[in-house]
Parts: sequence; C-alpha cells; structure tokens
Amino acid sequence: MAEGLNRVILLGNLGMDPELKYTQAGQALLRLRLATTESWKSADGERQERTEWHTVIIWGKRAEALADVLEKGRAILVEGRIQHRQWDDKDGNKRTSTDIVATDLKLIGSGNRDGGSAPDRTRTSPRTRAPEVPRDDWSDDDIPF
Repeated sequence: MAEGLNRVILLGNLGMDPELKYTQAGQALLRLRLATTESWKSADGERQERTEWHTVIIWGKRAEALADVLEKGRAILVEGRIQHRQWDDKDGNKRTSTDIVATDLKLIGSGNRDGGSAPDRTRTSPRTRAPEVPRDDWSDDDIPF
C-alpha cells in the first residue's frame, strides 16, 4: 500500500509578531499567524481579494532562533504539513484547530510587506533583537538550526 502525502507550501505575510512559548516539558513552540491573499477580477471587471489566515507552528531550537528574526509584516515561505487537533476546553466545549506544522521556512525579501526595509536591529528597542543579518543570501549552513 502506498503512503500518503501531507504537504503544504504557503507564501504570505506575518499578521502579528511570533509567540514563543514552552511546553511543560520545556520544548520551545513558536506560533505564527500567516496571511495569504489571492486576488482576481470578477466577471464585471472589479478587482476581488480574499485573505486566508493560517496558524503555523514551529518546534524546538528552530523556534527559538526564529523568534528573534521574525516580526509582523515579514514575508515568508513556509513548507510543512497540515495537522488537525481536537480538544475539550475548560468549559467542556469541543474545540478544533487546523495548523501548519512547519518543516522549512524561508525569509522572503529584505523587509516587511510595507515595502520598507527591515528595522535596524543594532539599536536598542523595547523588544531586544539580535543584530541584523543579511537575509537574501542565507544558505542552510548559515541558519543556526
């Protein structure tokens, strides 16, 4: 019997700064909200647009490293798998979630969606960041995970 394939590739922009959390066992989990937008012209020639929101989950040391690099507005390409979860909330209601568990993530362009360049991270800011690293020429050997 042939195995199935669960693979998704998304290209979009982060709708919020990433949320880094740790499980009770101490494993890092990074949660991203990614917006993908498609546009088309309707039959009467009007431009239409639809945005879909995706929750992307990244685990482990990769999550910790990306937490300091990613920010709202950043364009990224995510490769991963779809995972459906179901649980009972604290009030006993059934809840469901569809997440993308990332297996690969690429930074797109040099800044955020607004067309500006990435902020200068060598200055001190309320949210401490690592110094800016050129993003357009990263190879797998340059990424710390």
